[in-house]
Amino acid sequence: MTTIFDELLERFHATLATFDDALVRDAVARIFWAMPARRLEPRPLACLRQLDRIVELAPANTQPLARLLAERRGDLCWGQTYSEADLGQTFIDNYGWLEVFGMRGHFVNDEVAAGLLILGPEIVYPDHHHVAEEIYIPLTGGTEWRMGEGDFRRREAGEVIHHASDVSHAMRTGKEPLLALYIWRGGPLAAKSTISGSVSQGRN
Repeated sequence: MTTIFDELLERFHATLATFDDALVRDAVARIFWAMPARRLEPRPLACLRQLDRIVELAPANTQPLARLLAERRGDLCWGQTYSEADLGQTFIDNYGWLEVFGMRGHFVNDEVAAGLLILGPEIVYPDHHHVAEEIYIPLTGGTEWRMGEGDFRRREAGEVIHHASDVSHAMRTGKEPLLALYIWRGGPLAAKSTISGSVSQGRN
């Protein structure tokens, strides 16, 4: 019998398959998709209120995944790497991730971690870095992304963003929330990122 978690993995895989990008194709090809499930208790977060708007914003190729997240949000184990002491209560109320598979996700994988990130409107995810290589695909548009010493640059839904190991990066949402798909590989998969910026960076 297919469960909500099997459907989550299937839709996640199917969404990745819609992106015609060499880096994404390579990452998908290297993943062994017959992963054992992990029993996790549901963990809702305040940021899940953004999912209704995210469904309205998501392009057609990501709609099945976005709708599943919205419809079954209360059945999934959402996580946060940071605390109020790290980045403040406003950030915490507008931030969360769902690890589909990895060291702590709904499916067990010790080699690669992947899932989805939510950021609410008008939120800065400050400069941070980590050992693992990271591939991001925003599934909603309009968020500004920054890498290294560069400026913030607006990215649209479906753009592939690559962060090499230990390269600093940041995100800044505008009037709309962000849903982004991510893949981590080549480093500690459950490590806490090192924050080098602040939640006020880049704001006038």
